[in-house]
Amino acid sequence: DVQLQASGGGLVQAGGSLRLSCTFSGFPSADYTLGWFRQAPGKEREGVSCFRDDGSTYYADSVKGRFTISSDNAGNTVYLQMNSLKPEDTAVYYCAPGQCSPYGPRKHDWLLAAWGQGTLVTVSS
Repeated sequence: DVQLQASGGGLVQAGGSLRLSCTFSGFPSADYTLGWFRQAPGKEREGVSCFRDDGSTYYADSVKGRFTISSDNAGNTVYLQMNSLKPEDTAVYYCAPGQCSPYGPRKHDWLLAAWGQGTLVTVSS
C-alpha cells in the first residue's frame, strides 16, 4: 500500500516553532526524495524544501535561515523544523514524493496521484 502521512501542524504565536514530520511508504526510498510544500489561503502551492541528490538542501527564499529539513536514515521520513515563524508562514503544509530540482521540490504523480490532506500551520501575530 502507498501511504503518506504528514503531521505536526498547529497554532503558534509569531516567533514560535513547530516541527512537522512526514512518512511515505510503498516505494523503495531510492526512487524518490520527499519534499515539503505549502499552500497559503488564496495562493498557489509552493515548494518549501527538499534534499538534492548530492545531499545538499533546497529552501525557498522566504524560509531560508528559519526552516531546517532533516530525514531518518531510511529516507522515507522527513522532518521540517520551523523556527521564528511568521504570520505569512500560515498555510497547509504538504509533503510529497518526487525529486528536488534546482528550483525546488517536484511531486511525481506516478508515486502519489493525490496531494493528501496536509497539516495546517497557523501563526498568529
